[in-house]
Amino acid sequence: MSPPLPRPPLGPLRSRRLVPALAASLVLALSACAVTEPATRADIALPATWSEPAGGTERPDPQWWQSFGSNELARLIAAAVADNPDFRAAVERVRQAEIALRVADASLLPAANVGGNTGWRRSDPGDGARVVDSESSGANLTISYEVDLWGRLAADVRGADASFAASRHDHDAARLTLVAGVANTWFELLAARDRLVIARDNLAIAERVFGIVETRYRNGAASALDVSRQRSTVLAQRAALLPLETLERQTLGALALLVGRPPQDFRVADEALASLAVPSAAPGLPAELLVRRPDLASAEARLAAADADVAAARAALLPRIELSGSAGLASTALLSLANPASTVGLSAGLAHTLFDGGRLRSEVEATQSRRRALVENYRSAVHVALKEVEDALGNAERDRRLEDSQQEIRSEAARSLRLAELRYREGADELLTVLDAQRTLFQAQDQLAQLRLARLNGAVTLYKVLGGGWSAASANPLAPPG
Repeated sequence: MSPPLPRPPLGPLRSRRLVPALAASLVLALSACAVTEPATRADIALPATWSEPAGGTERPDPQWWQSFGSNELARLIAAAVADNPDFRAAVERVRQAEIALRVADASLLPAANVGGNTGWRRSDPGDGARVVDSESSGANLTISYEVDLWGRLAADVRGADASFAASRHDHDAARLTLVAGVANTWFELLAARDRLVIARDNLAIAERVFGIVETRYRNGAASALDVSRQRSTVLAQRAALLPLETLERQTLGALALLVGRPPQDFRVADEALASLAVPSAAPGLPAELLVRRPDLASAEARLAAADADVAAARAALLPRIELSGSAGLASTALLSLANPASTVGLSAGLAHTLFDGGRLRSEVEATQSRRRALVENYRSAVHVALKEVEDALGNAERDRRLEDSQQEIRSEAARSLRLAELRYREGADELLTVLDAQRTLFQAQDQLAQLRLARLNGAVTLYKVLGGGWSAASANPLAPPG
């Protein structure tokens, strides 16, 4: 068996070939030491159940406004989502965050630049020496790449991704706020119109009673004081129409702005407030609220972005390595690369900050402080959300019971007025009894309309504070409105 042949010594060419391999191995080894930052978790104690009773049995649907049974409301909400300027600006903010994410992603890839030049030059040394003309042309390609040893660039990408998620959640929260605002304003418009109808009906009653008083006065059965009192009641009822008419116009203008239309010549269909359904949603468990509200999801995403900012700031304290390569052609001709000379180069650079007056370390401390502030903001937002649900549940039950009681009061007030008019017509009671009965009926009817409005608005608030059927897998906000 022949002995093994001796290995030839490494020549210059093979040595140069080993350099990139060794450099790549070193990069992979150092990349394993990348700075990572554990995800921040806010320590929040959540209650097991709600204190207030829950009347609904079904979770909010993403199209929850359909539960009120108003086609006009659905039409207004669709128009608002499509044309409201503030909401369309929110869509653009999501688009800007998406672009920022693409920019951050691009930082992980090499950058390539190509260039070219050509020129003519004349040198005149003077003293009768020969003038020398020179021409040159060249083209070059440069590729540079920063080795992300410590994960700084990757942290920037994670931060941009979290910021993009937060902007999407902000968009969803803005959409929920817009839809709830349209519903509330629509109900307020219907309530103003209903209250106008009630005021006009009471004016008609006051004018009818005034006719009875005048007849009795002409027959000597009533005094001039009775006539004056009833005339004052008629005038007061007429004056009560003016603020309600103003309220109707202003509410209609506010609704126009929400829908994205100018207030002038804006019209909507009329509906009776009492004809609308008052739905009730099941709140679920308090812990589920963290994944059902877009504003809480946005706050959590901003926490993730803060974690990435801390990791990037820490990585900035460590050395940076940049690799670059270049290739070029050059010739001694103008606008030509005939018979060019070629050049090829590779380089690696190491940079590390030795002294900056503590700027980088202060930046780390600043990002950590911002993260701690976001943790507290998130805890506060969760506590506020829990209170909002409790309040909405309690208000819904209270307003329902108040409306039931007010309906009975209204019925009794209407009966009292009929009896008071009959007794006054027969001379069995004074006019003051009729006036009191009129005032009581008007107040009862007006209060009933306002309680109905409160119940409808309370239902909207409950849907809103429960997230309105939102989930993280909602439709893409960058898609055109349907």
